[in-house]
Amino acid sequence: MQILATLIVIDRDALQPVYLQLANRLMQLIKDGTLPVAHRLLSTRKMAELLKVHRKTVVRAYDELLAQGWLESEGGNGTFVSSNLPQLELEKLSAKSQTNINALKIAGFSVGSADHLKRKMIKTTQQYHLDDGYPDSRLAPLPELSRAYRTQLLAGNSYVRFGYGDTKGSLSLREELCNYFAETRGLNIGTENILITRGTVMGLYLVSAALIKPGEHVVVTELSWKAASMNFLEAQAIVHKIAVDEHGMIVDELRRLCLVKKIRLVYLTPHHHYPTTVPMRADRRMQLLSLAEEFGFIIFEDDYDYDFHYLNKPLQPLASADKTGHVIYCGSFTKSIAPAFRVGYLVASENVVQQLAQLRRIVDRQGDFMLENSIAELFKLGTIQKHLRKSLRIYRERRDVFCDLMKHHLNDKIHFQVPEGGMAVWAIANPSIDIHDLSLKALKKDIYINDGSGFGEASTVKNSLRLGFASSNLAELEYIVETITKLL
Repeated sequence: MQILATLIVIDRDALQPVYLQLANRLMQLIKDGTLPVAHRLLSTRKMAELLKVHRKTVVRAYDELLAQGWLESEGGNGTFVSSNLPQLELEKLSAKSQTNINALKIAGFSVGSADHLKRKMIKTTQQYHLDDGYPDSRLAPLPELSRAYRTQLLAGNSYVRFGYGDTKGSLSLREELCNYFAETRGLNIGTENILITRGTVMGLYLVSAALIKPGEHVVVTELSWKAASMNFLEAQAIVHKIAVDEHGMIVDELRRLCLVKKIRLVYLTPHHHYPTTVPMRADRRMQLLSLAEEFGFIIFEDDYDYDFHYLNKPLQPLASADKTGHVIYCGSFTKSIAPAFRVGYLVASENVVQQLAQLRRIVDRQGDFMLENSIAELFKLGTIQKHLRKSLRIYRERRDVFCDLMKHHLNDKIHFQVPEGGMAVWAIANPSIDIHDLSLKALKKDIYINDGSGFGEASTVKNSLRLGFASSNLAELEYIVETITKLL
């Protein structure tokens, strides 16, 4: 009995009830063989006296283990370790057990490792930032979205609103997007051509998993969004890289590749190439569509910041000129509202949307219908459209001021072209400047600088920076540039 008292320790300050502490400790003693099969336990009265707890506590612990099958009761003969359990021996220390492996950190089974999935997660907490090109969430129509969300929670048939819905997403939002895309992008589509996603990443994953087979050939640009390549590599595709110049992807290089390889998919960001921001020239757009028809490959058009083009009207997407069903068009509200609101869209032929919706169902039954319906309401009221017009004016001013500050203070150190659109400037620093060292010094001044790493091979992006200006106001941009000037 005294040995048992040392093996069962009750922590009366713990959040876990005492009866559960006792039940769990007895269970562990049975598991490791200390209490063998058919072993007779102390009576509830003696166990309570031994542990100095109330008898009802012991009764409840025994009942818990009886219900789970660890113990069995034989009428008036007492309570025993279940005879149905396999005979267990006391654990013997082995070389493996002596290593004190922490099972909370390291599993007891083999876990594969994929280098292409290793991508550093960046969460900027600094007060000042030149990020990857994020929106200013302070401009987002949050009060209007809050009211719309509240309406969705409280109004209408709760069984319908809070139940399961169409895997393709909120019908109301798809209807609004059909109208909006027709007005702004020249897309004449129906609701069955739209799949609502939780962002572009989900669209990429679904397309990669459903439409790309292992060993098929996929094309990206030399400088590109790493998340896209990660998805293609996860699908076991062979990824090829095509160069980009001041007019976008060099389509002639793609044609030469198509002559020797069967290309399955081409991923690109033609409106504002990511990360360099250059638009794809009109003749190359038409050449690309012609190549897709000739060689039968998919074009995945990632239009991540369509609404923010400053020199003139935004360029119409490739999807608007696609007459043969080769383009899959994808975007999200990340840049329009804020990254936290995970609502995106994928536009394609009906049979493609149906296939992707079937796959989406096994990984994510449906999206956030409350949020999707709320955004649909903001489209109906014109709130989103008004917000985008306001943001366009503000971001254009911030681009102009930021570029002027850069030219005035850093003209001989950092070189760039004023972007026609988007939320960031692609710049090249002098070879004498250590970008990594600069970013570390800036952090000490509470400034985060996106140093351009992660867009391509080291030789391709050497001393390149993608400097997001949209999320900072004019005073913040002035402080950032002046501080960088002093650091250099």
